[in-house]
This record gives sequence, structure tokens and C-alpha cells, in this order.
Amino acid sequence: MPDPMRIRAQAAADGTTVRVLMAHEMETGYRKDANGKLVPPWFIQDVTAQLNGKTVLTAQWGPSVAKNPFLQFKIKGGKAGDKITITWKDNHGETRTDDATVS
Repeated sequence: MPDPMRIRAQAAADGTTVRVLMAHEMETGYRKDANGKLVPPWFIQDVTAQLNGKTVLTAQWGPSVAKNPFLQFKIKGGKAGDKITITWKDNHGETRTDDATVS
């Protein structure tokens, strides 16, 4: 199982800022190993964010996203104590879901 995501969510008067650091190797499929063979692609394809169970963001990524990607977004609403849930799924079918409380 991949390492947990580091999620920070802070409420302010103009909305809630969410910062997510995801631990993932993110191989493009174009890099070669020491023996000259292509390293197979392995990357996050789908990312979903929910605030108190309601989807507030969906994203489809491709192989050009950096290793251990960082995602930051702002949502209207949200207050201290609300629950943010982030889920990703990669092209191998592996998924990770983590949550944090808005501060």
C-alpha cells in the first residue's frame, strides 16, 4: 500500500485552501533503466476530492505529472471541523484514500 497523503486544509473568510502531497513514483513509460529497457508506465489517473461527502473536485491526470505530486486548490465554503477526503487511482488499479479535518 502506498504511503499516506499529507493533507492540509485551512478555512478562511473567502473559502478553504486544500494542499495535498501524494507519495507516488509517477513513471511516464518513456524512461529507460540501467539496462536500456523502458520502465513501464505507472501514474495516477484519477483524483477526487470531497468535502463532507460531497465531491468538490475531480481530475484526470496523465503520465506527465511529477513524482510525488503536489495539488493545491481552493473551494468555496468549508469551516473548521469539516472533513476533506482525497482519493486517487493509478493506471495499475491501485487506490489510496485519506482524509483530514479543516482547521
